[in-house]
Amino acid sequence: MWPDSDQTQELLRGAQQGDSAAVGQLLDRHREALRQMVRLRLDRKLAQRVDASDVVQDVLLEASRRLARYLDDPKMPFHLWLRHLAKDHMIDAHRKHRVAERRSVDREQPMHRPGTGDQSSLDLAAQLRDQELTPAAATIRRELQERFLAALDELDEDDREIMLMRHIEQLSNSEVAQALDLSQPAAGMRYVRALRRLRTVLGGS
Repeated sequence: MWPDSDQTQELLRGAQQGDSAAVGQLLDRHREALRQMVRLRLDRKLAQRVDASDVVQDVLLEASRRLARYLDDPKMPFHLWLRHLAKDHMIDAHRKHRVAERRSVDREQPMHRPGTGDQSSLDLAAQLRDQELTPAAATIRRELQERFLAALDELDEDDREIMLMRHIEQLSNSEVAQALDLSQPAAGMRYVRALRRLRTVLGGS
């Protein structure tokens, strides 16, 4: 999901040398991955009022302002740094729209029709779709997707997060460990536990 690391490193070197075009390319090529990451995690009701693209735009603006400081002391890979900024912005959005405002989104009725799933689920399903499937195979795949998405929603936040990180964002165990501030063995164990819980929810099949 995240852009090629070699090209990212080349653009980071250009940005460090003061190349403004490299900075623009660096941020723009991470836009879509950030959008997917945000859309998969925005609360369903919050997503009715906050567009993922707006969150991403704010993240990229902050990244542009703070890029020089990051380049002086890059403590983590660039995409993990962007994820960190995005998580902070999502927390801020949650506080603003679900805590601070008088009219809580919790009182609003869902915009989607029952049975269609929220936008995050639709995005996740899109990640799993195979355009080369035959109609019969596509029907089976769709049924499996629906079961998987329903099971994923039943997991607690920590388990769902690590499944998204490993299987949608395709982060390595070491990247997950760094992003979650865990040791690699601890991150691995958390992932294994999440897989077991997902299998239990799916009925062991």
